[in-house]
Amino acid sequence: MSWSSGKDSTLALHETRRADAVEVVGLLTTVNSAFERVAMHGVRRSLLDAQAEALGLPVHVVELPWPCPNEVYEERMSGAIGRAREMGVEVVVFGDLYLEDIRHYRETSLRGTGVVPLFPLWHRPTDAVARDLLALGVRALVVCVDLAQAPREIAGRWYDEALLAELPASVDPCGENGEFHTVVVDGPGFSHPIDVVLGEIIERDGFVFADVVPRRGSAAASAGVN
Repeated sequence: MSWSSGKDSTLALHETRRADAVEVVGLLTTVNSAFERVAMHGVRRSLLDAQAEALGLPVHVVELPWPCPNEVYEERMSGAIGRAREMGVEVVVFGDLYLEDIRHYRETSLRGTGVVPLFPLWHRPTDAVARDLLALGVRALVVCVDLAQAPREIAGRWYDEALLAELPASVDPCGENGEFHTVVVDGPGFSHPIDVVLGEIIERDGFVFADVVPRRGSAAASAGVN
């Protein structure tokens, strides 16, 4: 499972498990090694590990330098796919919804590897996806906002009915165009919710990041607020 730590990955994992067409054996996540955070989302490695534990799946981390040239990204992802194939993996599941260029890139990258991509959410209307997420009890926080596309005020907010009602019409309800990213702390497949606190909210390079910290076993959690 290509795991971003967010809501669409959670729904794609749920749909794949429910269909019972393939057995999901692990999560694959890119992490910025300089900051120990999930690439793009800015989610702490400790929270990623907590998700994996709650889902009962091992997480396979692809360490990326910062900054990361595209050729380095492709080299390390190719290595990760090669190792997965050696372990018997035949499919990688993605949570993409409708961006054709992204799907084409994934399909091209996997061509000839012996691993094929699976897109269980493909072309499902994003307003329906948003409703499905809430109906399934997915609990997620907005952790990254692109200020060129969405209001800064949603950073640190719960992904819920109130948030969806307040989003400008130009913002996709699932943030599929990169308007925002989330981190999931509970939902289908989780054996238990992850107890978190909301820490610092900062702006950097045109993005706003909300730091979500696992409450238990983290000294940094004391700096957060409910």
